[in-house]
Amino acid sequence: MTGSQPRTPLDTRACFLDPTLADASHSTMARGLQGSEILKIAADVRALKASGREICNLTVGDFDPQQFPAPPQLVEDTAAALRAGHTNYPPSDGMLELRQAVVRYYERELGLRYPVESVLITGGARPILYGAYGTVLDAGDLVVHPVPSWNNNHYVHLFAARSVQLPVTAEHGFFPTAAEVAPHLAKARLLVINSPLNPTGTVIAPEQLAELAELVVAENRRRQGTGQKALFLLYDQVYWTLTFGAARHVTPCELVPACTPYVILLDAISKSFAATGMRVGWAVASPPLIARMRDFLGHVGAWAPRAEQVATAKWLDAVESRQQWQRAFTQALQLRLEALYRGCRALQQEGLPIEVIEPQGAIYLSVRFDLVGKRFANNEAIRRHLLERAGMAVVAFQAFGLREETGWFRLSVGAVSLADIEAMLPRLRAALVG
Repeated sequence: MTGSQPRTPLDTRACFLDPTLADASHSTMARGLQGSEILKIAADVRALKASGREICNLTVGDFDPQQFPAPPQLVEDTAAALRAGHTNYPPSDGMLELRQAVVRYYERELGLRYPVESVLITGGARPILYGAYGTVLDAGDLVVHPVPSWNNNHYVHLFAARSVQLPVTAEHGFFPTAAEVAPHLAKARLLVINSPLNPTGTVIAPEQLAELAELVVAENRRRQGTGQKALFLLYDQVYWTLTFGAARHVTPCELVPACTPYVILLDAISKSFAATGMRVGWAVASPPLIARMRDFLGHVGAWAPRAEQVATAKWLDAVESRQQWQRAFTQALQLRLEALYRGCRALQQEGLPIEVIEPQGAIYLSVRFDLVGKRFANNEAIRRHLLERAGMAVVAFQAFGLREETGWFRLSVGAVSLADIEAMLPRLRAALVG
């Protein structure tokens, strides 16, 4: 305070030497929680960059603003909303104008008409995953999800649930089939599907999704009158605007309308509009479920910032300018994915131990390095080899819940230029040859 004597700082380091503060004193959940594997890889990348190495960083599920800036109108409207005084708490279910804009957006773009009571605004997409798990599941309840998939293994742990993890293959686009899912649904409370899929960049086929949706409807009809709680389908479509070539995004609700009461749609501006740091997402589901999720997340404080909500509402309704921006953004992503695909495909045709899937959606490419049990013991050894010899930073499917050492990796183009990719490909060839 003004005029007061400066205080002698308290050195807190000695306070933390108490052995009772060791890890054993933490909760069972906290002790068993695993940190992000991708963040661990990032430390290796930073160390090599600091040493002056040229690194093509294909690990980041984010956008470098130098490569992919957020829409100028969205940024400008956010600043204007802050200047206008939108600096206080938003309503717990989100700003009404944004919830209404989401309703119009889905009706216009996806052909789905929802009441505004079906929409909950959150601080990005992650709170929706957390909120869906927390609202639907009791401890010990069963979740069915494919692997690889993003963070389901961690959310299962957070809520003391059980899981059936279905290892999926390239043959079916890395999505589970109805035959693989069906045996587990009688005891399940939540089925989780993400398309376009993180980490594979693949898009589920309409007929494959329709079969899964039909299973959900049939199972819920079986449960009627039994006292057994409903089975929900959590459909993560946060990348839905980013599809390429012949791939087409579909929703379970449009394919099988009868499944709509049991579907939780997850979405956000994060990936669709390169606005990951602006933290605006939403859930669309039955009003009773949304009301419970609102109350649950209200205790977490997982609201999206008020100014960003005001700006997002305007952006969703700015149809012509938004679609024009979207086309340019998607094309820039596709150019990078196709350059990476062509380069890897050329190496495959040369006979080198690499396999690549043509890009379909999101910002990812799936590449398999057929080196496990040949030159290297596991995916981690392959990853380190590629980083050190090719200056190519990638993420193995193990970071997404898969246990098998398959040689499959996720390559993300959100933080690289075309020049970065072209410069890396000769280094990759050399790393595979020798």
